[in-house]
Amino acid sequence: MAGLIPQDFIDDLVARADIVDVIGRRVQLKKAGREFKACCPFHDEKTPSFTVSPGKGFYHCFGCGAHGTAVGFLMEFDHMSFVEAIESLAATMGVDVPRNESDRPAQRYDELFDLMGRTEKFWRESLKASDTAIEYVRQRGIDGPTAQRFGIGYAPDGWSNLLDKFGTSNDAIERLLAAGLVIRKDTGRHYDRFRDRLMFPIRDARGRCIGFGGRTLGEGEPKYLNSPETVLFHKGRELYGLWEARQALRQIDRLVVVEGYMDVVALARNGIDFAVATLGTATTDEHLNRLFRLTENVAFCFDGDRAGRQAAWRAMETALPHIREGRQIRFVFLPDGHDPDSYVNELGQQAFVDAVDNGTALSDYLIEELASQVDLETVDGKARLAELVKPLLARVPGGVYRELLMDSLAARVGLSRDRLDRSMVSGAAEKPSPEPKARVRSIAAKGKPSVVRRAITLVLHHPEAGARLDVEKLAGIRKPGVELLERLIETVQSEPNMTTAGLLERWRHDEQGRHLGKLAAVEVPTGDDFDAAAELQECLDQLVVAGRRERVDFLIEKQRLANLSDEEKAELRQLG
Repeated sequence: MAGLIPQDFIDDLVARADIVDVIGRRVQLKKAGREFKACCPFHDEKTPSFTVSPGKGFYHCFGCGAHGTAVGFLMEFDHMSFVEAIESLAATMGVDVPRNESDRPAQRYDELFDLMGRTEKFWRESLKASDTAIEYVRQRGIDGPTAQRFGIGYAPDGWSNLLDKFGTSNDAIERLLAAGLVIRKDTGRHYDRFRDRLMFPIRDARGRCIGFGGRTLGEGEPKYLNSPETVLFHKGRELYGLWEARQALRQIDRLVVVEGYMDVVALARNGIDFAVATLGTATTDEHLNRLFRLTENVAFCFDGDRAGRQAAWRAMETALPHIREGRQIRFVFLPDGHDPDSYVNELGQQAFVDAVDNGTALSDYLIEELASQVDLETVDGKARLAELVKPLLARVPGGVYRELLMDSLAARVGLSRDRLDRSMVSGAAEKPSPEPKARVRSIAAKGKPSVVRRAITLVLHHPEAGARLDVEKLAGIRKPGVELLERLIETVQSEPNMTTAGLLERWRHDEQGRHLGKLAAVEVPTGDDFDAAAELQECLDQLVVAGRRERVDFLIEKQRLANLSDEEKAELRQLG
């Protein structure tokens, strides 16, 4: 059968599946309170450490760490592919897997695609009718053909422009909710998600609009606002501008990954059609798979500040397993105060192309970044560098590239290849992946409980607790894991019936979410006296305070260096 299995069908299937029945047909389970226990089927043991939670639709072995949903169990125990597991589970529940245009879920998809297309058209027309928006577009150097090519529009100020136009019935409002275009209030009423923002349509491989990115026209917060996770749109898979690049270029020789919508648009305005952007998220494996399906040459272009270097390091770590002969990955750091938008508009097309051509190769970036953390004039420093590189090298596939990387490292630390190989083998137990100092400073001190981790755990165990949270409060907070927390909350808000198992399946192929299963196995309080929503709200409040404190510290440090702009001075006075 042709076609992809709709995500809403998978969510519904996992939510309805009886995991105790699925596993109980294959493993002898015994009741233990609210859960079931058994000797783990994935490793030898005499004392049962394998638990099955029917409430969460989740299994976990405290011995070997195996965990997952009913779908994951079928894949592991019966050695099925993901599709086979879905089909097997659907068969036991007496339902057919939708695969063609006549299936009801597929019709729902068509309705949502149609709604997104009509919304895009409405916002394009709204841009033409707004003198303020037109003036802003001109100030940013976006000409008419470029705006038309990228379908740029404007969401007018007001709480119900979109709702009044497309939400004329309960079914229509539900479609707006499913598409992430409106938000439901605590009172049950609704309002437009995007207001007084320049709108950038995000397209899939077929050119259909699946989501939007909105930028404020002034200094409001958050500066950028993306569509939430929906059945159409998954941030960790999509790249803004990729469809437009494929339309503009007959042959894609290279692609450069930048950070923002305006960067992609500005580069295209200056004749650079090979730029794409991640959607406010870190680079994922799925991003890299899509990039390397189109070209062997990928460059990451980030700002030269701390945030840009953090993003570069994360991209490098994600890229390591994808390295192989013939592929080239480079890192480009622009001068302080510049992003691709400002750089190309000030210095021109050729200057940006030259910066990309002269970017730092991944191997050089990896070694030089870590070498900056040690004293290579000492034996201890050289040994430390080898230790820092070791766990990263373990992630690089075997082959010519890995051998050349080893040669480069040997030369850097002043060892022969044979001696370096022996040192790599000795004490080969893998250690946590090292990070540049700038990243280490932004992570909470070891031993202290992570508020982000606590919040994610609460959402996993109590998805309903996130239904009424104001997720926009998390905008601009740069702590590790906050982006994943934001996406989880947006998902449970757009999918009110989402379960623990449903969240795990939704994030099965997501690099950021691959550790969610471990958090789903963590014990959290239960019972009528435990208010998960209040606990989660407290976590968000703590994150907001921490984000405010971090921003103040940043501005004070910048003020000390006499680099504060007038806007930042005003912001510091307000925050102080």
